[in-house]
Parts: sequence; C-alpha cells; structure tokens
Amino acid sequence: MSRFQRRKPKGQPIDGWLIVDKPTGMGSTDVVNRLKRLFQAQKCGHGGTLDPLATGVLPIAFGAATKTVPYVMDGTKTYRFTLRFGEARDTDDADGQVIATSEARPEDAAIEAALPAFRGDIMQVPPIYSAIKVAGERAYDLAREGQAVELAPRPARVDRFELESRPDADSAIFLVQSGKGVYMRSLARDLARACGTVGHIAALRRMRVGPFHEATAIPLDKLGQPGDTPPPSPDLLLPVTTALADIPALALTQAEAMRLLQGQAIGLVELMGRIPGEANPDGGLVRAMARGRFVGLCRLDSGLVVPERLVAQESLAAGG
Repeated sequence: MSRFQRRKPKGQPIDGWLIVDKPTGMGSTDVVNRLKRLFQAQKCGHGGTLDPLATGVLPIAFGAATKTVPYVMDGTKTYRFTLRFGEARDTDDADGQVIATSEARPEDAAIEAALPAFRGDIMQVPPIYSAIKVAGERAYDLAREGQAVELAPRPARVDRFELESRPDADSAIFLVQSGKGVYMRSLARDLARACGTVGHIAALRRMRVGPFHEATAIPLDKLGQPGDTPPPSPDLLLPVTTALADIPALALTQAEAMRLLQGQAIGLVELMGRIPGEANPDGGLVRAMARGRFVGLCRLDSGLVVPERLVAQESLAAGG
C-alpha cells in the first residue's frame, strides 16, 4: 500500500445513538473512550458535556450520528440539582476547594423572590473551571495553574427554574429546563449570591437532552467492560434520525437525494406539495429522507432546499 493511500479506520463502522446514564466521578470524554473500545467502533462522540460530579443522560453518537451532535446540543435540557448554602467553591461544585463561607441561610420566600431574575433570556458568567478558551487556552487549565481567570457574561436561555424541595436549612433542590450552553454551576452560584449568601452544587442530574430522556438511558456499568467477549450488540443503538425527531421530514426521490449528496440545491417549486407545513421557509431546517433512509439535514433558503449536513448513503449511490 502506498504511503499516500488512506489507511482504513480501526474498528467497526457502526452508526446510531446510545443513551447512557452516566455515573458520578467520570468525565464525558472518559465515557466516550470507554464505549468506543467497548463497541470496537470507528468513530464515537458525545452530545453534551456532563461534569464528573454529574449523573444522568449522556447521549453517545456513533459513526454517522456524530454529524447530528450539534442539533442534539441545541435541544432542550432538563436538570435537577442540589444547592448547598454556606460555602463557595472554586469549581462552583462539591469537587472544588472552599474559597468563601457565609452563615446566612435564606428562607424559602427569599429564594422564590430571587428566582424570576434567572428565568428567560439572561446573561451568565461561566464557571472559571470550564472549557471556554481564554487567549487560546482552556479556562480550567489556567485556573488549575493558579492564574486569575476572568470570563465575560454570555447570553443564556432558562425556560424553567423552580424550587422543588428544601431538605434542610443548608440545602435546596431545584428543577431547571434550559437551552444550549447554560451552566448549572453558575445558576447555583449566582442564585446563592442573590439570596445574600454563597453556595455551590452538591449534586446534579441531567434528565433530558433534546429527544433523549432518562427513562431510556442505560447505566454505563450494564454495558460491560472493554475486552468483554462478545462486545455489546449494536442493536442497543437508536437510529441516527432519533436525534432529529423534532425536525420536519421532507420526502425525496432517489434522484433528488443524489443531487443533494453531490452538493446541489433543489428549488422548492420542484418539491411543491411535499414541503412540510411546519417547516419555516425562511431559514428552517428539514430532515431529508429517501426510501425511508436519512439523507441529511437541509435548510430552506431563498426558494431553495440547500444541503447543510449530509450523511453518505452507499445504498442510495448504488441505487439500492
């Protein structure tokens, strides 16, 4: 084989989503690496980071599903977290070092009065222990080196933020529904400050990411260990299109699908009567389907269906 020829990727070419119930104490990348080895897969990624402290829904994308990760990460997320009052931590969660203390413990009424300011479109300063880049470096790397890290506020969308229960004076449990890029650690930190004290997240669980819910999540330890024989069955994976269930479907002929796969746009006039009524003609996404197979995501723009994120379909190219 010539050194200029592309090497065949290691592993099995499997496609689909696996919804894992992540245990505490592991990072999202650790879970991805373990599952890639476990399934002996060529390509694997995750659909939304969970901190090591956190548990719950971690969507894992295999093969072609990795191309749909951005659309999963844009989806609605639901969390439950425990806010511990009285101690601020450098990581804003229980894994960090104590950097400030307070004897103040807010009453329920004070918490309820503070919550509305954190709902809707807000500006939020991310935790310094986050993957955001500062001058080309990850903020958490700078923080670990003892450098002062200043992060600018970022827009965030919080659709629901409710006090669920109050186990004791030192803690409160909240339910949150949010959009992309909202840090629960920042919500907890800032809410405690708004209540006249300091605090951090003591426990965090994610219950939903887009179309994926905890009811269908598989505990990581139930999937086995790398090196197990035989490895887990790919039948455990959900179809690639599961992640796109909320995006309207557009039925195409095989010839139309091939045009999109070749990078060509298709005029809406040619597809008259097939454009889904719920699709936004001014920049909306559609899920292109041919013979029941997912072709890719396209955007409606200026009277055209424009390919945006396509998945190669060998069966279509072969006329199958």
